[in-house]
Amino acid sequence: MMVAVVFGARGSVGRHVAAGLAEAGVRFRVTSRESAAGFVVADLERPETLPAALEGADRAFIYAKPEGIDGFVAAARDAGLRHVVLLSSGAVVNPGADRDPIAISHRRVETALEESGLEWTFIRPGMFATNTLWWWARSIREEGRVRMPYPEAQTAPIHEKDMAALAVTALTRPGHAGQAYTVYGPESLTQRELVKHIGNAIGRDIRVEELTPEEARVELGRTMPPLGVETMMRVWASGVGVPARTSTTVPDLTGRPAHTFAQWAHDHASDFSS
Repeated sequence: MMVAVVFGARGSVGRHVAAGLAEAGVRFRVTSRESAAGFVVADLERPETLPAALEGADRAFIYAKPEGIDGFVAAARDAGLRHVVLLSSGAVVNPGADRDPIAISHRRVETALEESGLEWTFIRPGMFATNTLWWWARSIREEGRVRMPYPEAQTAPIHEKDMAALAVTALTRPGHAGQAYTVYGPESLTQRELVKHIGNAIGRDIRVEELTPEEARVELGRTMPPLGVETMMRVWASGVGVPARTSTTVPDLTGRPAHTFAQWAHDHASDFSS
């Protein structure tokens, strides 16, 4: 009988992977880096914690941890794991990926799995809709405003439920081994439009105040590491007046429509409400 292991099952994507497996009637085990009721303690960067999590399993969902991937591959082989679904990054297929630290780190994990002898599937999402929580939730709650650079830059955010649905599909249905799926959201929206959708979801008018790039780096640096700041600044600058890439990957593989950003904002209204 199929047994799956969901690493990071308390995270925004992993918890939906676990829910999807439960709905599909698949036996699964959930892990967390810290002790919690119902979870097996396992850390992808601590190989000594992996055997207990993988024992008796034949497939797993993991996220990218380059520092621990060699230990994971060794533990997976020892446990007899057959199939690994990796939450990777769309950055690996972007122009200049060989110079992008985010792309390089994710590609390192992909390469290790490709060379492992295990079956693998890569989910390569573009922008996570949850990024807006890091950027704007506090200022919306406390000030009713968003301060941002490039408000007309276009993006196509992805709901974490859609990433999870792709992972569950790859874990439970045949034909996905050796496949890498790049996925974007279903619609291209400006940053200003994203804020409007959040405002509609919480029933408030949210002001948008444009920042210079220099001011934005300082603002973003309060909640994001420098690498993330520079990546987002490049993405936004290049997206002004340019429709963002969208995809039909979710409906093509799962048979149901992808979630819109308006739906995501409704799901997360409480995160933006004071």
